[in-house]
Amino acid sequence: MDVDFIFKVAAIGILVTVLNQLLVRSGREEQAMLTTLAGLVVVLLMIVSAIADLFSTVKTLFGL
Repeated sequence: MDVDFIFKVAAIGILVTVLNQLLVRSGREEQAMLTTLAGLVVVLLMIVSAIADLFSTVKTLFGL
């Protein structure tokens, strides 16, 4: 896992937080919730792909 991956997840988190606060303060709570859920889905997809890479690396390492 690279440090770049951690920075990408942190950047997405910061961006989603800022968008969430802007939308909540403007009275658009529904869009704020959808923005938060979209950010969560994007990060989860990134993590799933990283875990798949980890499993394939372990598989080739042990020759399974």
